[in-house]
Amino acid sequence: MIQIPCLNEASTLPATVAELPRQIPGVGEIELLVIDDGSTDGTAEAAARLGVHHVLRFPKNRGLAAGFMAGVDACLRLGADIIVNTDADNQYRGADIPLLVAPILEGRAELVIGDRQTDAIAHFSGVKKLLQRWGSRVVRRLSATEVADSPSGFRALSRHAAAQLFVHNRFTYTLETVIQAGRRGLAIANVPVTTNPKTRESRLFRSVPDYLRRAGPVMFRAYAMYQPVQLFFASSLLLLLLGVGIGARFVYYYLRDPSYSGYTQSLVIGVGAVVLAVVMLVAAMLAELLAANRRLIEDVLLRVRRLEARSASGGAPEGIAGLHSTGAPPWRAREAASAADHAEERARA
Repeated sequence: MIQIPCLNEASTLPATVAELPRQIPGVGEIELLVIDDGSTDGTAEAAARLGVHHVLRFPKNRGLAAGFMAGVDACLRLGADIIVNTDADNQYRGADIPLLVAPILEGRAELVIGDRQTDAIAHFSGVKKLLQRWGSRVVRRLSATEVADSPSGFRALSRHAAAQLFVHNRFTYTLETVIQAGRRGLAIANVPVTTNPKTRESRLFRSVPDYLRRAGPVMFRAYAMYQPVQLFFASSLLLLLLGVGIGARFVYYYLRDPSYSGYTQSLVIGVGAVVLAVVMLVAAMLAELLAANRRLIEDVLLRVRRLEARSASGGAPEGIAGLHSTGAPPWRAREAASAADHAEERARA
C-alpha cells in the first residue's frame, strides 16, 4: 500500500500518482490510499478520477500526524504487508520507492527512511541545512538510532512495525515515530533518495523558527514517554550536585567563623536545590510507573489492531469511517498476473 496524505492537493496529485511505480520486484500487488485531510479543492474527487484504489476522507482538517496514523490503520485493515508513505506535492521521486521497500523484503529492516541528503538540495538555505543536520543529530541521540534524515516523510514500514507505532501529537509523525521505533527496538535502515524540484511552500509550518517551536516539544515529549527515568534522574542529579555544592560553601565559611551569618543565602539555596532534587526523583519514579502503564496500553492497542486487521476478511474496508474503495484493480506484477492467467486457463480447461 502506498499512502498519500493530502490537503488541497488536487493540482499536484496527478503528477505524484503518475510517478508511482506500477511494479516492484518482490511485490505481488500495489494499491494506493489517498488520505484527504479536509480538503476544499476536490482532492478526493481528483484522486478517484486518477484511479487510486482507496480514498479516506476527513470532513475537517485534523493535521498531518492524524492523517498519517489514520492511513496506517486503514492500510493494516486493508491487509497491507508493506506501507509506503509519500507526500502529495511530488517532493519525493516515485522511482525511489523500490529502494525503500528492498530492505524490508530482504528482512534487513522494519522501518526504512529515505535520506534526502539535504546538504545537496538546492532550494534549502544554509540555515535550514544546518538545522536539518542538528535536528537529525538530536533525534539520533534521543532515539538511539542512526537515522540520517529524521524529518523525512518518505518511508516504508513493515506490517509488524506499522502495528507498533502510535503518534500522540497533531503536528508531525516523523520525529515521534523515529524515537518510538528506536526505543522499541525496531530495525531501521536509511536509503539515499533524491527529490523533485520544489512545487510549493510547506503547509506544515510557516518558517524555520515556527518549525523549531513546534517540533521541540514533540521530541521532548516522545523521549520523556519512553525514557522518563533517564530524563528526570538526570535533572535530579544536577539539582542534588548544585545543592550539595552550595551547601558545602555555607559549611566551609560557617566553620571558619561561626559568629558570621553572611552566607545563609547559600544554605537556603542549597537546601532548596536538594528538596527539588528529591521531588524530581519522586517524579522519576511516578513517570516510570506511568510509562509501564503506557506500554501495557500500547500492547493492548497492538492486539486490537491485529484483531481488526483479521476481521477485515482479506481487505474489506467496512467499518473504517470515511474510507471507500473506488473499485480500481490492484497494480500487479507481470509474473503474478501471468500466473493468475495460467491458473484461469487451467480452470476453464
